[in-house]
Amino acid sequence: MFYQILRILLQPFIYLLILLNGKKGQFLKKRLKQDFSNLKSGEYIWVHCSSVGEINLSETLIKKLLETRNERVLLTLFTDTGIGVARDKFGKNERVDIYYFPLDDKRVLKSILKKIKLNLLILVETEIWPNLINQCGKLSKVIVVNGRISDRSFKRYKKLSGYLKTIFLNIDRFFMQTEQDSLRIVEIGAEAKRVETLGNLKFDISFQKYDEIEKEQLRELLNIDKRRVFTAGSSRTGEYEVLLDTFKSMKDTLLILVPRHIERTPQIEKILGEYGFSYSKYSEIEKGNTLKSDVIIVDKIGVLRKIYSISDIAFVGGTLVNIGGHSLLEPLFYGKTPIFGPYLQNVKEISKEILELNLGYKVSNSKEFLEAIEKIELHQKDSQEKIEELFHKNSKIANKIIEKIKKL
Repeated sequence: MFYQILRILLQPFIYLLILLNGKKGQFLKKRLKQDFSNLKSGEYIWVHCSSVGEINLSETLIKKLLETRNERVLLTLFTDTGIGVARDKFGKNERVDIYYFPLDDKRVLKSILKKIKLNLLILVETEIWPNLINQCGKLSKVIVVNGRISDRSFKRYKKLSGYLKTIFLNIDRFFMQTEQDSLRIVEIGAEAKRVETLGNLKFDISFQKYDEIEKEQLRELLNIDKRRVFTAGSSRTGEYEVLLDTFKSMKDTLLILVPRHIERTPQIEKILGEYGFSYSKYSEIEKGNTLKSDVIIVDKIGVLRKIYSISDIAFVGGTLVNIGGHSLLEPLFYGKTPIFGPYLQNVKEISKEILELNLGYKVSNSKEFLEAIEKIELHQKDSQEKIEELFHKNSKIANKIIEKIKKL
């Protein structure tokens, strides 16, 4: 009740912002003033994601739904970047309709549900939107997949457990990532009989594989010669000093910096100049710059995974500064033992498992970094076997979800 009253009170301000047409108004207009006329009158499965991470990990599940079922898929996302990635992945599929999530507006939700025949709502990673869940729950089955409850969310949700309990009655199944996530969702209001631990969909992400010819071509392009390749993926401001302090103690090594935001390239160039390292930019190398340098800055999007595939040492950024970490699975998929810092909020469970299996190293400074590199070089062969075992154990989560849906 409080949620609905709050939305009613905010309604005039929302429409005022739309009329003013500023940045916030454009944000609201994109989501609340959409044209849903392209939706068909047939049967649908509605998949709701938040952003890029959720659409990436849901890709295999959505493809399997399209392969094994006859319904169309309504795919909604919250962010602009999420919409962009969704259109890249599914924009050409005639059975997928992609829209912004209409901010849990009951009127808009009702108009959508009046137009389509909904058979199932899939919420990815515990997206709790009361109106969406309640309205869809009246007409179809509702499930949570890849559910997780972070430390921060758990504290907040516990205060709302009385309210959440009534919402959760409209969710038929909670398929959670870990046992801890399952225990937490029950503690904040879900019925235990509706909760099951299935694992993490992230292991079902479709990473591109590269053959030896492609990898050798990349080595030649980057003028690696016989040097080791030290890749710092998704690196962030505040991490470069530790990376460069580590690198200056390494011999016969090429450092490849892949910043999370390529617009930071001038800032990285300045830091490299202060350290006295020669460097090249990836975009210039592609144009024919063949000069051999100490460092390569990757000022192009979409090549990190391929670079990981030829790396000897792989660091995952956003972990030496309080960002929370980026994908640890990317280097692992290519058989590389990841090194990362202590800030792991976004990759908490996977980093924990990696450390328990001795498949990665957590470092805080250049001394620990160099020790980790030494250990990797000694145990790389054993690590690759463990990495394969890890992926095998966590594979086919999407298939498990499809089988569970059949039994609803």
